[in-house]
Amino acid sequence: MKRRILLPAAMLLLGAYQYASGQDLKLNDREYFEQQGVNVLVYNNLFTGGFNDEKNAGIELIHHGVRTAQGGAVRLSNTPEQWDLVPDILNRKVDRAAKTVEATLRYKEYNFDSRVVVTAKGKGVEIAVYLDKPVPKELEGSAGFNLEFLPSQYWAKNYLVDGRPNLFPRYVVGNTVSKPNSQKPKQYKGYVTSDDRGTGKFIDPLPLETGRTFLFAPDAQERMVKITSQDADLMLFDGRMLAQNGWFVVRSLLPAGKTGKVLTWTVEPNAIKGWVRDPNIGFSQVGYLPAQPKVSIIELDKKDKPAKSASIFKVGDDGKATKVFTGKIAPWGDYFKYHYVKFDFSSVKTPGIYYIQYGDTKTNNFLIGEQVYSKITDATSDIWIPIHMNHMFVNEAYRVWHGEPFKEGYRQAPPNTDHFDLHAQGPTTDTKYKALDLIPGLNVGGFFDAGDFDIETGSNISVVQNFVKTWESFKPQRDQTFIDQKQRYVDLHRPDGIPDVLQFIEHGTLNLVAQAEIIGHMAQTLSNSVLDNYHHLGDAASLTDGLPYNPKLGPYEVAKDGRSSGVKDDLWAFTSREPELDLRAATMFAAASRALKGYNDDLSARALTQSKRLLKEATALLANQKQDTSGRGNAANMATNLQLYIATNEKQYLDRFQELLWPSLERNVSGNLLTALDAIPHLDASYKEKLRPYVVKYKEYITGLEKNNPYGVPIGLTNWAGSGDVMSFGTTVCFAAKYFPEIIEGQHAFKATNYLFGAHPYHNYSLVATVGATRPKAVFYGNNRADFSFIPGNVAPGILFRKPDHFENYDDWPFLWGQNEGTIGGNTAYLIFGSAFKNLVK
Repeated sequence: MKRRILLPAAMLLLGAYQYASGQDLKLNDREYFEQQGVNVLVYNNLFTGGFNDEKNAGIELIHHGVRTAQGGAVRLSNTPEQWDLVPDILNRKVDRAAKTVEATLRYKEYNFDSRVVVTAKGKGVEIAVYLDKPVPKELEGSAGFNLEFLPSQYWAKNYLVDGRPNLFPRYVVGNTVSKPNSQKPKQYKGYVTSDDRGTGKFIDPLPLETGRTFLFAPDAQERMVKITSQDADLMLFDGRMLAQNGWFVVRSLLPAGKTGKVLTWTVEPNAIKGWVRDPNIGFSQVGYLPAQPKVSIIELDKKDKPAKSASIFKVGDDGKATKVFTGKIAPWGDYFKYHYVKFDFSSVKTPGIYYIQYGDTKTNNFLIGEQVYSKITDATSDIWIPIHMNHMFVNEAYRVWHGEPFKEGYRQAPPNTDHFDLHAQGPTTDTKYKALDLIPGLNVGGFFDAGDFDIETGSNISVVQNFVKTWESFKPQRDQTFIDQKQRYVDLHRPDGIPDVLQFIEHGTLNLVAQAEIIGHMAQTLSNSVLDNYHHLGDAASLTDGLPYNPKLGPYEVAKDGRSSGVKDDLWAFTSREPELDLRAATMFAAASRALKGYNDDLSARALTQSKRLLKEATALLANQKQDTSGRGNAANMATNLQLYIATNEKQYLDRFQELLWPSLERNVSGNLLTALDAIPHLDASYKEKLRPYVVKYKEYITGLEKNNPYGVPIGLTNWAGSGDVMSFGTTVCFAAKYFPEIIEGQHAFKATNYLFGAHPYHNYSLVATVGATRPKAVFYGNNRADFSFIPGNVAPGILFRKPDHFENYDDWPFLWGQNEGTIGGNTAYLIFGSAFKNLVK
């Protein structure tokens, strides 16, 4: 985010060591240290298990609006990776009188505790590490205090170490050493993040610099930070030596054999005097229809005095801009860290090219026209979705996106296996296959889940349902992809005479039907057996060697006939049975059977057979389990019975659907209304009238959102950002407005598109790499994230909330999955929302 400096330009001419004067850091009511332009968070966000080092926790620095440092804690390696151990935070104590925040950190794997005390000291903080017992012998030389800095905010900037000048590298540079694996600290649940290729050694980066005083970015005041250590050397590492998502790490080792206060740092982030964050002028980067509501939502620093008005400028045929509208600014109020105002320019209706001027801030151009939304889903359906087709060779013009992956197929996951992607194989296989048996026939169809290459069954079920809903509701005839299942070949931008969505339904159903028929029920996932494969970036076909594993061969040995190898890289099927998942699959199979009828009749019949079987078996299994109080099982069963009724017209399914529906709506109208609306075309008028009071209740929910936040959409506050909630909201509004226009106004759907396309916190970039967006996000978390690029049509999870009051979405650093990872579920949810929205505005 840019900065504004409310001072003469001469104030910029400060010496490298002269910090602009400002207020001291204070401990605020939200329990972090603050002055204007600087926030120091101390364990407001905690490390977690599972994916562990998510770069979202520990001691964090939000520096002039951008979170530039994180991970401050006692760590066990120079440059921690994901799945390295993270400390449990046993307690957190705030002492306002002493201006301190203290936390106790524990590594239970080593029975090692430390206390970190952070104290406000003038314009900085003192970070002190205390030990009641010495560092365990096995962690001497490994345990140290780390603080990590965001590379994209520092590369190409200078730094000084004890006065010696240097430059942060744009691309990873430095030296490493190899050490025996016996010296490597333990990793989460015994996982191993790398393949040592039989060497028995791991890689350890060496420091770029060592000293007692570091000054980061003296050439960029908004990023200048001074770190000093009184009692230990500071070392600077480049974490990208081990992983592309690594950060620059400042580290000091904890001394051996000592207790008490064993380490002290002083960290002084520079605060530019008079700094006020630039207004974030939220608007739709895709543009606006002439007749639609047009409201810009402007996010302001609380120190900023709101302007009284804003203006719209039109760019003429001669390239000159003319002011065509000036309107008043309407206050909305505070929402977490910032203040919000609104600017309504709905009266501007003439098609053309425009921009907004608010004070000294001018936006980029946007369009007003009748066709601005006509292509919002094209890149998603033409490019992103087919690129994520598994078990296919995918080509685009002169480029190969990936070869045919996983020709060797999938093996049965061994019992009692915990998986690094949060799956688990239970005490038995729940199949006829023994541990590591090849399960034939699973390497067909399906879609990569996200930035990795596994098939998440739950996601793929949702994906096929989204395709079917798109097909049955709107019958899109778009055909821009050549898909040949026999050749296992996909070519982008080449029509083949068949609507693409119909072929996507077929491709997803092929894998899911194979699971049901061959395994006997649905697998949890088809995923990597080793972690080194799971975090693979690049061509999916190179993730494995394409040869079945042969235990008779030595490691990395290839059989003389070239048909097998000793590489343990084959993917595994996790097959512990989950009746709720089977119910969801039954729903999807019933829907898919209808869509495929007349196109692939054999697959249609197989899908319907599996739907009926899985519904019967899953219902019986659930009846023998403890009662589901969450309502999730009922919701899945409800949708399954509706889809089976639509497919078969059998009354038993309709009766069960209605039995489950009304209590579900009483519990959660916003979460279940869309399923209820799906039934309207297939039931009589009395059903629609019975549904009416719940639509009224949903209208009250919409009104509540207007009061909840300035954007009027559901904004998620978890570790996965909320674009999915916004799309679900928009889709529900579109269908509710279709069936109950006298209750639900269709214009509420524009709030969803505005949010997705630029009217949201933090910045105003489109969260969709879509055709038509003037300023889409530049980088996403995809399988090409190491290239700092994106796959066209991707939809980002969105604006991630960091406790206690910070929203963010990096557009120069793709590696935080909670804010930048596009998923097959999310992108097909966007396809159904975009289709419904385009239908609404016709």
